[in-house]
Amino acid sequence: MKKKFLSSLFLIVILNVLIKPIYILGIDAEVINRVGEYTYGQYFAIINLTFILNVFLDLGINNFNTKNIAQHSFLLKKYFSKIISLKILLSFFYFLLVIILGYFFRYDLKLLFLLAINQVLAVFILFFRSNLAGLHLFIQDSIISVLDRFLLVIICSLLLWGGITSSPFKIEWFVYAQTISYLVTAFFALKFLTKRIVPINIKWEPIFSLAILKKSFPYALLIMLMTIYYRLDVLMLEIIIGPQEAGLYATSYRFFEASNMIAFLFAVLLLPIFSKLLKKNKSINELTFVSFKILMTISVTLFLVCYFYNNEIISFRYSNGSFSDINNVLEQSSLILPILMGCFVCVSITYIFGTLLTANGNLRYLNYISLIAVIINVLLNYILIPYYGAVGSALTSFLTQLIVTFFQIYLCFKLFKLNIIKEILIPFFLFFIGLLLIGEITSKIFAVWYFNMIIFGFSSIIWSFATRMISIDYFKVIISNKI
Repeated sequence: MKKKFLSSLFLIVILNVLIKPIYILGIDAEVINRVGEYTYGQYFAIINLTFILNVFLDLGINNFNTKNIAQHSFLLKKYFSKIISLKILLSFFYFLLVIILGYFFRYDLKLLFLLAINQVLAVFILFFRSNLAGLHLFIQDSIISVLDRFLLVIICSLLLWGGITSSPFKIEWFVYAQTISYLVTAFFALKFLTKRIVPINIKWEPIFSLAILKKSFPYALLIMLMTIYYRLDVLMLEIIIGPQEAGLYATSYRFFEASNMIAFLFAVLLLPIFSKLLKKNKSINELTFVSFKILMTISVTLFLVCYFYNNEIISFRYSNGSFSDINNVLEQSSLILPILMGCFVCVSITYIFGTLLTANGNLRYLNYISLIAVIINVLLNYILIPYYGAVGSALTSFLTQLIVTFFQIYLCFKLFKLNIIKEILIPFFLFFIGLLLIGEITSKIFAVWYFNMIIFGFSSIIWSFATRMISIDYFKVIISNKI
């Protein structure tokens, strides 16, 4: 199982590293540059509202389905068409809820409606992917995981730099491009599944739907609470201060999101694998240790890069943007960036231990933790945003994620009797302290900052092997498994 995880992880990470950071830091960040922080701040607030309400589109069905299909793959043909019909019904309810709240907040209803359509398409894609992951079809899942962003990179590159229009770039074009990309991706995802689920009969079955909703409710509650403490900060920024502050926050959030997409892949792979291992009463220790070490190597390195080179990175990406006050944007974003990347380290840990708890069915504990996180997040945002703006919101996110991480690790220690002092903590602390010293030294070698950053990157690779955070054995397993 570890072989399958590592080989699948290698493929999915390579594809996502090639595509998704290019989209977020190349395309999405350039859209901020072109339209300015006010317009993008409005878009960012609206899309976060559609994300928060996204739970009513899914109601935990995708996570339930991944775990269920991983443990009982023969249920795919029985469940697929029935769940599709349920999701269509939920989509109508979602649209109604989005429009009502959008009208209440006085958002651009046309933009809101288009983004709601995109959310519906995205949720259907995730449902198709949950079936691919549940069947352990990780190669197909890897392709689908990047296809929408790959298409979006092509379309937006033509609009931004292709010279096909003389008009200034409009945020609506960005939304239309997303719609096209999602439609094409959904088509191919469904195509991958048709051989296993033919025929597809869309049929509404109330009794089945109610049973599924009842079983998936704990997942739905967890997703809703997590989405609130992940996404509410942007809405509170927009409401308390205004779209400019939300747009300013988005400039640094792009880097967090680009990094987070890579870490999220661990959760996508680990949920069905953990589910199957637990179903068969097999040990999850080795897989937990391996995934923790790999993900911490990546996340800590990226965090320290943004810590030592925050000013340079932000200036490099946004110094030519169409901002109302470029100096303020660069200064504030440079402060926010390392804080959000600290969040990324915490989130990376939750993608392992939170996923393990989900696979084991410990949703009641996870919901309690998430409820505490929501309360802390709302209170701290309410206190800090009026005084510190986007920086206060970033600090709130970091403290919230830190608390969630602590509780999840504690639960895994207690429930699974993980002995990770020698296996994980000692190599991790050696890696972190050593890398911190390496960063201090390498940041002063040359006057050109990106030379120093490259040296730091290579040094982090060497140091990860020296501290055994990464082992050559992992790569032997990948090669021997013949991807």
